[in-house]
Amino acid sequence: MSKPKAFTLIELLVVIAVIALLLAILMPVLQRVKRQAKSVACQSNLNQWGLAYSMYTLENNGELFSCYVSRVSFLEPLWHYCPDSTDLLLCPIASKLSSQKLWGEGRPIGTTLSPWADSFFGGDTVISSYGKNGFIAGLDPNNLVDYGFLWRTCLVKGANNVPVLLDSRTSGGCPYPFSPPPDYEDGAPVEWSVVETRGCYMWPFCINRHNGGINSLFMDWSVRKVGLKELWTLKWYRKFDTTGDWTRAGGAKPEDWPEWMRRFKDY
Repeated sequence: MSKPKAFTLIELLVVIAVIALLLAILMPVLQRVKRQAKSVACQSNLNQWGLAYSMYTLENNGELFSCYVSRVSFLEPLWHYCPDSTDLLLCPIASKLSSQKLWGEGRPIGTTLSPWADSFFGGDTVISSYGKNGFIAGLDPNNLVDYGFLWRTCLVKGANNVPVLLDSRTSGGCPYPFSPPPDYEDGAPVEWSVVETRGCYMWPFCINRHNGGINSLFMDWSVRKVGLKELWTLKWYRKFDTTGDWTRAGGAKPEDWPEWMRRFKDY
């Protein structure tokens, strides 16, 4: 009886090469599918935030909550309507805390793939991947004068273009039309002296967390992905110029953007 033939070395190498080639083709696809699933989960989180904010405004005749008690007081409506909502604080793509610091205050700052940390009422620490639009706030007569910037109510025209809560590297920011983009991806935050002179408040939200964009909850309580360059076309406050220098309508060209952003869609 003849013995069965074994695989030759060449045949084994060919099989291994084919398997390696298939893995090389499939791995990027699997990674994209995985990130897409996490992006959908992130939008689901923001939808839950939208339900909480919607219930708050319904009970307060459309009036928005004050955000000036602490940097993370925007969480109060969520705690009230969704007390067991810790999981909603983190985008699945950015759930592991990094060691970066913010302005020397000892508060960890987030990155594209990590959340931020800050203190809440009573000194409790909050870790989250989302940040508020700083112009979404009811007027606190003891701490703030309204110069026509604040969104004090959600009952306004064009609420679907007013961002409320977004993927962010900090608990929030107050962008202006002339706010420049970060010079490089996950660029270090500027000092306050520069912030005051340049209005540099867009950097917390300008992160490539979801394939060229971030997820955002809007003031009509809808959720969608926002392109990074699209951030400058949103209505951050009532007098915000959505055709400013960093938009196509304002004359911005692809080469005007930092190199890391030039491949993203223009708006």
